Amino acid sequence: MQGFNEHFDVVVVGAGHAGCEAAMAAARMGLKTALFTLNVDLIAQMSCNPAIGGIAKGHLVREVDALGGIMGEVTDAVGIQFRLLNTSRGPAVWSPRAQCDKQAYRLKMREVLESQPNLRIKQAEVADVIVGQLPVASSRFSEEPASTENRKLRTENCIRGVLLRDGRRVSAGAVIITTGTFLNGLIHCGEQQYPAGRSGEPPAVLLGEALKKLGLRGCRLKTGTPPRLDGRTIDWSKFEVQPGDEDPTPFSFRTKRVAHHDKQVPCYIAFTTEETHRVIRENVHRSPMYSGQIQSIGPRYCPSIEDKIVKFPDKLTHQLFLEPEGLNTHEIYVNGMSTSLPIDVQLAILKSIPGLDTAEMMRPGYAIEYDSIDPTELNRTLETKKIAGLFLAGQINGTSGYEEAACQGIMAGINAALKVKNEAPLVLDRTEAYTAILIDDLISKGTNEPYRMFTSRAEFRLHLRIDNADRRLTPHGRRVGLISDEAWREFEAKQKRLDEMKQLLEKTRLTGVVAEKISAELNSGERSGAAVSTQEGSVSSAIGSTLAQVLKRPEITIEQLVPALRESVPGFFERGAEQQVTANGHLPSDVRNELKSVETEIKYAGYLDQQERAIERLKKAEQRRIPEWFSYRDVSGLSREMQEKLTKVTPQTLGQASRIPGVTPAAVSLINVYIEIQGRRREQAAAL
Repeated sequence: MQGFNEHFDVVVVGAGHAGCEAAMAAARMGLKTALFTLNVDLIAQMSCNPAIGGIAKGHLVREVDALGGIMGEVTDAVGIQFRLLNTSRGPAVWSPRAQCDKQAYRLKMREVLESQPNLRIKQAEVADVIVGQLPVASSRFSEEPASTENRKLRTENCIRGVLLRDGRRVSAGAVIITTGTFLNGLIHCGEQQYPAGRSGEPPAVLLGEALKKLGLRGCRLKTGTPPRLDGRTIDWSKFEVQPGDEDPTPFSFRTKRVAHHDKQVPCYIAFTTEETHRVIRENVHRSPMYSGQIQSIGPRYCPSIEDKIVKFPDKLTHQLFLEPEGLNTHEIYVNGMSTSLPIDVQLAILKSIPGLDTAEMMRPGYAIEYDSIDPTELNRTLETKKIAGLFLAGQINGTSGYEEAACQGIMAGINAALKVKNEAPLVLDRTEAYTAILIDDLISKGTNEPYRMFTSRAEFRLHLRIDNADRRLTPHGRRVGLISDEAWREFEAKQKRLDEMKQLLEKTRLTGVVAEKISAELNSGERSGAAVSTQEGSVSSAIGSTLAQVLKRPEITIEQLVPALRESVPGFFERGAEQQVTANGHLPSDVRNELKSVETEIKYAGYLDQQERAIERLKKAEQRRIPEWFSYRDVSGLSREMQEKLTKVTPQTLGQASRIPGVTPAAVSLINVYIEIQGRRREQAAAL
């Protein structure tokens, strides 16, 4: 193309967690891709907590990995403490979390990006997007019936490339913007405020203003971060130790054993005091959030310490977590103490907590306001409705968190690549993935506060577990070209093992000899006598039952049936890693995780069957598409407010329409009827 200095198929703007996944996806799909960042030394910077995963967030990382993304593998390589959360509850809400080495994470991510063919990393500021007009033969906006004779030629705005601040023009078939908190970013620390994208980094002012000129609706959001402390100045004896799991659970399905398996570091638990609360109450008027200096909305589920004190006055203490930022640094992250209070107040807060009273602050906490785009401006592919080929992913869409950004990044990268290839987009159903729930929530409902994923947002969370993310999504990743031949062979071999294991449990019966072995194992465990007696009785009464039937008993776990499997089917566990044992004598994590997956399928079979039926009902609603030509203003009985909401969001299916706030079931039924009525009218007009 004339007038352009460089040419790429896909350009990604911003190298945070969304940008890295987007760029890798497009490059792995064979497209010439450029990743633009303000500073190549801060690629994948963990600007807040150096941790990946957590409740529901761990599900998102597993899904990114199952599709062929890289966040899980990088975390397994640099994680310094791993914990599987919620194990006291059902498997639907188990979630992995890892504390990472902050510096190692960005270095490893950059290494992965630089080793990827088709991907080029560029340090430059993107100041604007270049938009052109593309003629499109379509009757989408025509009042006349769609026939060959009256088909009209229209034009639509489409992306042509990006303009750099230094004047260079870069052409692209698709552009993905993943700018995080950088769009017109403004940092607040007490009464002080200054423009920044992150502490010590300039904001993206030119691009922020350019997006406004495109007519994309925006809003102003806020997030914050806590102070960082010098670990050498902390009295660690005053705090409770929080160790990692003895046998860490990896994030990636392709990881057999995490890199720092035997070198995990502890975190520590601290608590605020009455003096802490007094200091905050007396100084809350100096917080930008309460002085009126900040007017935008922050994350509801990650409140600042001053917010906690004001909104929960009856709570005497609040929990804090002291988390290391890496193996080669003394910097400590104070999780739970996000604040924008002045520095002198932050120091007073630290002095009010035994063990932190002599701590030195390396970096103060602060709040940051930034521009985001109303996500109802997007299609389900994360492409903007107004400009073809322009995709948005991450915090720019109103989300909060590395994991929420990464899952959007990979979906935007996939769909941008598919668009350039002129192939059908990949749109996940909300029954398939938390990733789909996040995207559907955003584009259907929008958000006026930073959106965070929770397991409670899923209608079918027992179906959307961490252990089966690969079964749900890896075939999609393979189809679009993100899963290598080797990874696909491993996936197919694993699915075969799971099926064989399930069949084995369903046909193998419990013998007296094996029951005695299980009872002996129960006696050797560290359990109370009453618990052992109950479980032994359960085992002895199950002689003659299939192992699957035994496993359905709530007090029996699949690990207890391993002796039965070894006895009944010699050689069943002889596939390499199964011959190894961990330091505590247990099966290695990859084998244990496969066993637990089979256990869940058997134990909860009744509930899973119910969910499958409910999923089919929901899919029927989703399959009833709302035609592009459908007019809500012609639906008698819809309020003007509802017409405006539906026209703004333009849902693609009845299911999506039902999830728009304020749209009632009666309105959805009415739309369903009028689709038929308007369709018949168009057919009659076409026949004339």
